[in-house]
Amino acid sequence: MHVFVTGGTGLIGSAVVAELLTHGHTVLGLARTEASSRALQAAGAQVLRGSLADVEVLRSAASAADGVIHLAFRNDFSTAEAVTRAVDEETAALGALGDALLGTGRPLVTVSGTPWVPGRLSTEDDPAPTDGLVGGRGRAVTAVLGLADRGVRSSAVRMPRTVHNRGDGGFAGLLTGFARSTGVSGYPGDGSQRWPAVHALDAAVLFRLALEAAPAGTAWHAVADEGDTVRDIATVIGRRLGLPVASAPEENFGPLGAIFALDQPSSSARTREVLGWQPTHPSLLEDLENLRP
Repeated sequence: MHVFVTGGTGLIGSAVVAELLTHGHTVLGLARTEASSRALQAAGAQVLRGSLADVEVLRSAASAADGVIHLAFRNDFSTAEAVTRAVDEETAALGALGDALLGTGRPLVTVSGTPWVPGRLSTEDDPAPTDGLVGGRGRAVTAVLGLADRGVRSSAVRMPRTVHNRGDGGFAGLLTGFARSTGVSGYPGDGSQRWPAVHALDAAVLFRLALEAAPAGTAWHAVADEGDTVRDIATVIGRRLGLPVASAPEENFGPLGAIFALDQPSSSARTREVLGWQPTHPSLLEDLENLRP
């Protein structure tokens, strides 16, 4: 397939582009900056200059592609207002991508987060959360899955709280950043809450499988580790950085503090069974051993 990819130079996106190219697909990558253009070209992809705000550019590129994988998101979590702006931008972008594929039967694979369900592992059958600070992302992805009734082979790959590679990325990466800036490897509450995780290279395989074979209107879980406790994550970070480990108030973790405090383990049993996805790369706690002081 000739695949249009947004967000193709990020932690996940760069792995997805490489996975697609390795398996015989061609890639047109959206590039907001010259640095992103160079990275895509070096990987072997074609380049389209633009951003998520350029909805007509997105619509045109999607119309000419055999399939679309959407990964881009303005990762500004500095304030609640910044997160809202990023969610609104992504919602408009997904609307344009979906409109371009109406009635074609072509795949549109988007990214979402694993839901959290009190008292148990979340599964692929659980609905995406649609309330709270990032609830707009859940509503946008739900709308994309609804395009299955309008001739789009839409699917969503739900990512766990931490997508990592060589110790960096996701919620664990944010914890590392807070630790470096404060001098303490902190965690909210008693640290018993669990976060799922996946290596970026394993996640990339699932995006390819969804592009190639996922039925319309389906959601899949890119979960390798069902749930490491936040205290265990912070302990490895503290040891690697040579910092003390301690509980810290939710407000120390910015706008995402309340989400950080949730117990949110997740399962990928159905994804593995139906799509044949099998993670093979290091777990989060193993990968965090790559952190440098």
